[in-house]
Amino acid sequence: ATLYTSQVRPLHGSGCGQQQEAVGMEMRPETFSIFRTQENDPACQSEQHLGQYYTVPPSHFHTVFPHGLPPRYQQQVKTFNEGCVMVRQPALELISHLKRADYSKPTLRYLLYGVKGRGKTMSLCQTVHYCSTQGWLVLHIPDAHLWVKNCKELLPSSYHASRFDQPIQASNWLRNFRTTNEHFLSKVVWTKRESTEEGRPLGELVDMGVSRVKSSSDVVGAVLKELRLQAGGTEGGFRLAVAVDGVNGLWGRTTLKKEDKSPVAPEELTLVHNLRKMINNDWCGGAVIATLSQTGSLYAPSSAYLPQELLGEEGFDSMDPFIPVPVSLYSEKEFESCYLYYLDRHWLQHPHSQTEEGKKELIFLSNRNPSVLERLCAFL
Repeated sequence: ATLYTSQVRPLHGSGCGQQQEAVGMEMRPETFSIFRTQENDPACQSEQHLGQYYTVPPSHFHTVFPHGLPPRYQQQVKTFNEGCVMVRQPALELISHLKRADYSKPTLRYLLYGVKGRGKTMSLCQTVHYCSTQGWLVLHIPDAHLWVKNCKELLPSSYHASRFDQPIQASNWLRNFRTTNEHFLSKVVWTKRESTEEGRPLGELVDMGVSRVKSSSDVVGAVLKELRLQAGGTEGGFRLAVAVDGVNGLWGRTTLKKEDKSPVAPEELTLVHNLRKMINNDWCGGAVIATLSQTGSLYAPSSAYLPQELLGEEGFDSMDPFIPVPVSLYSEKEFESCYLYYLDRHWLQHPHSQTEEGKKELIFLSNRNPSVLERLCAFL
């Protein structure tokens, strides 16, 4: 539809987007998409943008999301030649909490949960995008389940006799962590004298973990401890976002075996041991934002999705108290927006899929589940 506008966007508070005034501007036709918003700053999005897609700048994909985006979404970005994310209620709720929180008090923990395919990971990524644009240091674990299964290399810890290191996973994570927070790592100063000199940039420690793979697990532990100590400090303090996708992977069972074929418990893994400390709320100056994931979850029934079902007793007690954030199926408006977006990108090629009857069939077959809808449309 073509609307006559004065190209005026709503005036937000300071710092929200490129604000424009209507004074003296000519009225001229402009193409306006009801499924898109021009408000691409997550900090400025509100209820009025619900169900609309905003565009993530290409540069942000390389820095904010060197890892963490779902593989099928990454493929979609390549296919559509743009990265768009739908503004949904769970992310708006999380961002609203983050704006109001008192960071002088113990860290609050937010837990996204819901049936598989509803968009928990994308809501987490939208919140991570907000934190990054607000100058937070982001500690993103894209899939905690990968740390407790199918490990290519498991070595006895050189630091703690009863633990095991995962050097490849640790090194890869450090490399992505460095990409996301490179501007921070030259400013954050190492406070403890160990293998690096006191007062040197923390980035040097990260570089050491990337280059010396065998010591990478211990470097991850040292970096996490240092960030936990410095977050929210009065001198050079920063906000710290700990974002963990599939946090339930930190408790329960693993597929890893010791030399005697006995199973490795999660707490015996150096990476898991240190990440659990970050999940605790005994530090200030940040937030823990996590999702529960059925995908990749070990030995859990496929129907399980509630916190007490996926976390188990130990995990639930460790996470408690937390603020639950449910993730629902698409609303009618969200489904319509997604459908129009796929049409706009010429993703729906079958003639029947472009009719009202075809749209009703997609609603019926997908039950407005975002992931199911995406997979159905991939064949049309």
